[in-house]
Amino acid sequence: MQTGGSCESPTETKKGKTKTPRKPKDNLLKQKSPAEFFAENKNIAGFDNPGKCLYTTVRELVENALDSAESISELPVVEIMIEEIGKSKFNSMIGLVDHERVDEELYDDYETAKAREKRLAKEARNQEIQAKNAALGKKVKEPAAPKAIRGRGEASFYRVTCKDNGKGMPHDDIPNMFGRVLSGTKYGLKQTRGKFGLGAKMALIWSKMSTGLPIEISSSMKGQNYITFCRLDIDIHRNIPHIHLHEKRHNKERWHGAEIQVVIEGNWTTYRSKILHYMRQMAVITPYAQFLFKFVSDAPDKNVTIRFARRTDIMPPVPPETKYHPSAVDLLLIKRLIAETSKQNLLQFLQHEFVNIGKSYAERLIGEMGPEFSPKMAVKSLTSQQIVRIHQLFRQAKFDDPSGDCLSPAGEYNLRLGIIKELHPDIVATYSGSAQVFEGHPFIVEAGVSVGGKDVKQGLNIFRFANRIPLLFEQGADVVTRTALKRINWNSYKINQTQDKVGVFVSIVSTKVPFKGTGKEYIGDDISEIASAVKTSIQQCCIQLKSKIVKKIQAREQQERKRNLSKYIPDATNAVYDVLREMSSHASKRRRFEGGDAELLKKVSTHLITKDTLREKLAQHVEQVDYEMALEYATQSGVREEPRENIYIPALGVENKFIDLHGLNFVFRLFL
Repeated sequence: MQTGGSCESPTETKKGKTKTPRKPKDNLLKQKSPAEFFAENKNIAGFDNPGKCLYTTVRELVENALDSAESISELPVVEIMIEEIGKSKFNSMIGLVDHERVDEELYDDYETAKAREKRLAKEARNQEIQAKNAALGKKVKEPAAPKAIRGRGEASFYRVTCKDNGKGMPHDDIPNMFGRVLSGTKYGLKQTRGKFGLGAKMALIWSKMSTGLPIEISSSMKGQNYITFCRLDIDIHRNIPHIHLHEKRHNKERWHGAEIQVVIEGNWTTYRSKILHYMRQMAVITPYAQFLFKFVSDAPDKNVTIRFARRTDIMPPVPPETKYHPSAVDLLLIKRLIAETSKQNLLQFLQHEFVNIGKSYAERLIGEMGPEFSPKMAVKSLTSQQIVRIHQLFRQAKFDDPSGDCLSPAGEYNLRLGIIKELHPDIVATYSGSAQVFEGHPFIVEAGVSVGGKDVKQGLNIFRFANRIPLLFEQGADVVTRTALKRINWNSYKINQTQDKVGVFVSIVSTKVPFKGTGKEYIGDDISEIASAVKTSIQQCCIQLKSKIVKKIQAREQQERKRNLSKYIPDATNAVYDVLREMSSHASKRRRFEGGDAELLKKVSTHLITKDTLREKLAQHVEQVDYEMALEYATQSGVREEPRENIYIPALGVENKFIDLHGLNFVFRLFL
């Protein structure tokens, strides 16, 4: 409070000196590590809730296992086990003694006397209503089991174990491969299964957040006589591994691969169907892999064991790393390529760091950039303005489209086998399109359409794959779903999209899959090149199916015609035979006929022609007429019977030396 007209500033001290105001702590510059960022925004990586966390952990481990086996051209054998851990067992694992409740009212699941009275009254009313309905003879519904009261703090824990026969990991690299976010071997421009490059690291972060327990890794590379065992967790704030144990153990069985074990909070009840659906779809797109899935619980009736057998030993080639297309780069990427290149001058840089730029075309581009550019100028000496000029020219110049040689689709052969193996459809058709381009990135669309099958619902059943991994969430906004529902006229292909059991399978592979949303669970409908390719692929499958369906319709109609005609054979036989017998019994009537007619009446009178003879002749006539009608219908509709050839598939267990020749629609195996 100011007195005496003083004009002193409130920041002045009694001695008249000014004190520097302190900065609030909120204004201090803070920094977050990548691990800390993903821990706080775990939904970005698919860890939205405990159930989704369990699903995503399984998915990440399975996909890593497949990548590891395929990288050394080994037919994948993947074993995945989810073990339910009770509260007492979990407490003993972390060294916590079970504690009985002292103050019940303190807990969230405490039921007050009033709430209990209300619940019991409701149960009594329901029982009374059911008794009245039973007395009146009405159908009585079985009372629902009372829901267990579950508190917010009561969680379910699971041990997830994944074992493979893949490449394994180097002993010294394991801590950083699991304990350092955004470090890995999959970065670069190539077709990969991963979405963020997090892999099992996010499972480790979730484990640390929900249980505090470390992850355990056992790994051995081909030819090693030891197994690396590592137990570690992650220092989230510093983004570095915290190693508990890292040692070498004797490898008696010469096993190679990796076994990863992590304990996390999850929810098997709500995500059981999603996890099993994921495994089934993965078996469709990778029929060359063998999966063994187990869920183990203290309650034996909850246990699940499913084996997805291998159907073929033909594997797609490993996708190679490729170079960037000039139309797909930005300023930041050009600067990074300049910083990392080993080339000295601009001409060499353009030739070797980008696809579809030859020497002559690179010289033309440099000439178009302006007089300050020359082929021999040092690429490291380029200024920011000059880099902008290069970027502008890349956006405006014309370049050949990149080829699809860097892509590795599943292939029609594998896609068809996977569909047949898992769905057992009545008929199936597949199609693999040629490589196309969007925003400088090549992509290939493969499709399959099936009708009928086991465990398939009526209507359209849509299965989506991106870089050979299933997409299960946010299906409604996906380009495949919208195309199948809105852009395909199923009736024109003799397919009833509401009554028939139709399976629609679409697999898209690319060096850059244009996912939408934070979870990267669907491909947007706004890229016309992909939408058009998806529609064409599905239509090509439908065209193949139409000819098969028409043949089935013809066969069904032929059977119906034959059945209708055959139905009247007994009555027609009796009527005709009675007339002939009547005519043959009167000599005056017989004299009216000559030649063949007279001979016929004579055979009737002498019982050379009987009812059985007539019935047999009529049946033969029906067969002949039916065949002629079917042939005429087929000729008019342009449908012809294709020649059929026997196909012999050798057993997988026989070891032979052979060479595989891959085509778009077949795999030709030459045995040596």
